[in-house]
Amino acid sequence: MKILITGASGLVGTELQKSFAEKGYEMLLASRSEPKDDKHIQWSIEEGFTEPEKLEGTDAVVHLAGENVSGGLRWSDEKKKAIRDSRVLGTRNVVDAISKLKDKPKVFVASSAIGFYGERGDEEVTESSAAGDTFLADVSKQWESESRRAEDAGIRTVLLRTGIVLSKDGGALGTMLTPFNLGVGGVVGSGKQWMSWISMEDEIAIINFVIENENIRGAVNAVSPNPVTNQEFTKTLGEVLYRPTFIPLPEFAVSMVFGEMGDALLLASTKVLPKRLTDAGFEFKYPDLKPAIENAVA
Repeated sequence: MKILITGASGLVGTELQKSFAEKGYEMLLASRSEPKDDKHIQWSIEEGFTEPEKLEGTDAVVHLAGENVSGGLRWSDEKKKAIRDSRVLGTRNVVDAISKLKDKPKVFVASSAIGFYGERGDEEVTESSAAGDTFLADVSKQWESESRRAEDAGIRTVLLRTGIVLSKDGGALGTMLTPFNLGVGGVVGSGKQWMSWISMEDEIAIINFVIENENIRGAVNAVSPNPVTNQEFTKTLGEVLYRPTFIPLPEFAVSMVFGEMGDALLLASTKVLPKRLTDAGFEFKYPDLKPAIENAVA
């Protein structure tokens, strides 16, 4: 099988390459740089692929590229534009390219996020739940709209709404490890907000699962079946690291320091369930938080 990956050098993309290599898949990696070998193809979010004809013969596409939403202290107008454009324009250019191929890929796995649902309090949301009305929800709606154009071109399309991916090398957990290891970690805001997470191993397994399962299309929540509150997440991380967790970060401080970004990424409550995966028989390796964190920081 030949698979195109965008965002291959990112947190998930790096691990995905290892999985595909173990399966013996041929990979084509989209890169902004000049191609150094036949394994790479040059592209940009703004302009798309320089040589789209090299995509012929691709069996599957995994589109992970997108601006980091948590970089910096606050979302400036420029940062918000980069977040939106990287997802909307980038996806548009990928879909345009693969839709014009003579031999189209059989499946397009498009990255999305649980930010699609916005702030939901204690409500349990599944793939059939409506979108939220926040900035990230609006971006996700446009992002997925561009991805669905691949379905219109006859390519099976999966919209992977991913939660917090647990990895010591980056993302939310990677950022939290330093203060927690220093003993200054604690609950954020009220601690009652729900966090929907996924182990890196299960994230990679889910991508493989949706590629191989021809009956899966449309939105898929890539989250553990057991979301937790921020308070529970904080307590569990402290237990795993053998560190105290008594220094809280009050809601007013989050809003003052991080602004809209803090409200969206630290205070928003989204209790997401992976209904479509469980209905399809997917078996999670790490359905519970403590073993997942222990594995992630090992």
